Amino acid sequence: MTLLFATTNPNKLREVRPLLADLPIELRTLADVGPVTEPAETGTTFWENARVKALAYTAATRLTVVAEDSGLEIEGLDGEPGVQSARFLGPNAAYPERFAEIYRRLGGLPHAARQARFVTALAVASGGRVLFETETWIGGEVAAAPAGDHGFGYDPIFFYPPFGKTTAQLTLEEKTAVSHRARAFRDLARWLQGVLCHSQLT
Repeated sequence: MTLLFATTNPNKLREVRPLLADLPIELRTLADVGPVTEPAETGTTFWENARVKALAYTAATRLTVVAEDSGLEIEGLDGEPGVQSARFLGPNAAYPERFAEIYRRLGGLPHAARQARFVTALAVASGGRVLFETETWIGGEVAAAPAGDHGFGYDPIFFYPPFGKTTAQLTLEEKTAVSHRARAFRDLARWLQGVLCHSQLT
């Protein structure tokens, strides 16, 4: 079975590949297929954007596609940056610039305003239909200051209390054990296992 993971982000692939390693699938990314027009992420929820991407890429490639949309929701910012996480302050804004703006907006607010969560919505599509969906999250808070260099995106400012570290300070093994994206792809792996077992039986 060939599965196209709709990403060009090597960090995401590095997190996800071990979670699917035990399955008899060939995992490809957008770097492995011809040029494909990136669909506009116009959804107002992570669910909607994951579906849009999965359906667009399966239509363009005729492959079974898994797409995900993730982001950081901060309590004191009314859930922002949320679905705009990758485009917060503009698609070309640097993450340190985004961090600075988040800290500016949180300034003067009570500590409870720093409550936050990372969210991932994942969708699998083939033949013009969505076949599987899941949404997962991990709770934490905005760190007192950015820390760590093992993660990417908003990891340096997301403090995960059970480990007492930001997710950018976690090893890959620690992050894979708890992250929102890893949880979503473990759900996917269980679903794929059922699909593959059923196809072998029938």
